[in-house]
Amino acid sequence: MSKTPIILGIDPGTQILGYAVLQGGLQPKIIMMDVLKLTKEKDIYARLQMIHAKIIELMETYHPAHFAIEAPFFGKNVQSMLKLGRAQGVAIAAAMHYNTPVTEYAPKKVKQSITGNGNADKDMVWKMLERVLNVKEKPKHYDATDALAVALCHWHQINRPVISTGKGLKGWDDFIQKNPARLKKQERK
Repeated sequence: MSKTPIILGIDPGTQILGYAVLQGGLQPKIIMMDVLKLTKEKDIYARLQMIHAKIIELMETYHPAHFAIEAPFFGKNVQSMLKLGRAQGVAIAAAMHYNTPVTEYAPKKVKQSITGNGNADKDMVWKMLERVLNVKEKPKHYDATDALAVALCHWHQINRPVISTGKGLKGWDDFIQKNPARLKKQERK
């Protein structure tokens, strides 16, 4: 296995679960992406078991150093949200079994990280992934590309963390108070 960290990205779902494996390093490289179709199984608990088994298989095969998953977004259907939350929880529990750090990203954060626009559509995200990762073939399901986007978003976070100034400023008033020499006084006419 490579010395560069492997990131497993997950787009949770109870109908289709997207997953992607990304090799980190200076330039990220896609290892694979695919989906787990769950629609043939009617029982929700059987679907959750299938999700668990797939995540375990991915963990055993690729030994990721990082597990990144998209957070469910608030929808109008409470039952759908509960089911999606269960799917996400099962996936996270499987990763935690391997003591793999788990990071959750909001859909807008993922889109912002990939395209620069938190409201980008799935096709725009795909086109950017295609360009950045040099992916040749468009997958049949956007769930796979969503998982790849989550993995790439995580790569951005661990490779380009937000730089802290260490000053702990709480707004402009605090800045002015702590930096009086940087204040330019405007002369009145």
